[in-house]
Amino acid sequence: MSGLKLGILRLGRVAGKSKYALLDERDISIVQQHAIEPRVEVDKNGNGARIYAIAHDIGKSRNYGKYLHELLWERHKGGIAPGWRVVHKNHVTVDNRLDNLELVKEDGMDMSSHHQDEGSGGQTKNRENSLYWITVTQLLGDPLEMNYHHLNKWYDFNGDIVDPAGESYIYYECHYPPCTRMERELREFSICGRCQEVRYCGTSCQERDWPSHKRFCRERRRHTRESTPDR
Repeated sequence: MSGLKLGILRLGRVAGKSKYALLDERDISIVQQHAIEPRVEVDKNGNGARIYAIAHDIGKSRNYGKYLHELLWERHKGGIAPGWRVVHKNHVTVDNRLDNLELVKEDGMDMSSHHQDEGSGGQTKNRENSLYWITVTQLLGDPLEMNYHHLNKWYDFNGDIVDPAGESYIYYECHYPPCTRMERELREFSICGRCQEVRYCGTSCQERDWPSHKRFCRERRRHTRESTPDR
């Protein structure tokens, strides 16, 4: 990363953890005109969910929000013609550096095709060597990282906020900050057995996250008679 200049945005908490976005340093000024936040979008065909950075014009309704990657593409490359879309080359949907974006023709592929880089073995190694993984790893210990459940926002596939208590539409991202793996099915990831709050895609990420998570992890209080969640 020597000589490489990046803009790093803290988007807020979503899908169970603090989320960050990458963009080119020249684009960091975008925060002066826009409020940027994360959004979980659930595939209507049951192929899991992805997290995107959404930009809202300051002073306008949230209904005018736009994908950050599309906004940046239009700023540098021009408009997006009907039948075309902007995608992330490395499949990390919050890595919005221009070098990571490309324009492709719509082909009807569903969201499941975006998960092809999130397998095991060599693909996992490539993920851990990615610029996003390396950058966010350097941010571990963020003092703003707090496990306040009420800060989470949950959306259904229509973009409407839903009550997390129901868990009908909730998909979690692995809680280890640089990991971008997200559940493809509800209740897929394992839950921290102590706090019963955060979820992990596997033991490797859980072990790596423990030095940070242990500062906030507390054994679930037993004053309630409610049964332990199955997630």
